[in-house]
Amino acid sequence: MLKTKVAVLLATGLLASCVEAQNTTEATIKKALEPRLGGAKIEAIRETPYGGLYEVRVAGDILYTDKKGEYLFIGHVYDTKTSTNLTRSRVDEINKIKFTDLPFEMALKQVKGNGKRQIAVFEDPNCGYCKRLRQTTLKEIDNVTIYTFMYNILSEDSFVKSKNIWCAADRVKAWDDWMINGKLPPTAPAACESPNDKVLALGQKLRIQGTPAIFFTDGSRIPGAIDLKGLEAKLDSLK
Repeated sequence: MLKTKVAVLLATGLLASCVEAQNTTEATIKKALEPRLGGAKIEAIRETPYGGLYEVRVAGDILYTDKKGEYLFIGHVYDTKTSTNLTRSRVDEINKIKFTDLPFEMALKQVKGNGKRQIAVFEDPNCGYCKRLRQTTLKEIDNVTIYTFMYNILSEDSFVKSKNIWCAADRVKAWDDWMINGKLPPTAPAACESPNDKVLALGQKLRIQGTPAIFFTDGSRIPGAIDLKGLEAKLDSLK
């Protein structure tokens, strides 16, 4: 019994020492690096299992440093045995969302075919890549429900177009008319309210830095446009 108590005390003390050492290291790194990050704040620090590096999370991205924060490594770490991009895997992991928590009442809903598969797309009405995505991949794909969040980040005119589309009698048709055919929607009544500001805040919270951005039911995302083959392969991987 005595030996057991001693073992527990030793283990507890060792754990406490490890936690204290980790906290000290994190404080050292934060103190050394934050003043050099142009005002950006460090969100989290984690020791990695490779190369004695520490992972530093800043604005949804990952940097690497040493134990004292004396050196900063900007780039991707690969596992040479498996050719896995470890940095990309971690970025994808920490930026995952809970798909069902998205405020779909602020999105345009388009059901194609049986609509069983679901995606959420953040697009700016003045985004050329978004228009190309609409005119090809999203026009051709079937059996999917598309939730479109009009994410206005390119100009004030984007807000105007999004409001006009939101206030149209048929929002989805008005969106496709503009994005696919270049037909402007009618001017919205002054009293009509849109979720423009709330969607902008949501996109910023989700760290969406460009459009289009596609989210999937597993919480992962694809930044940028994708062809039909690539989108189908991604959706198939979720089954």
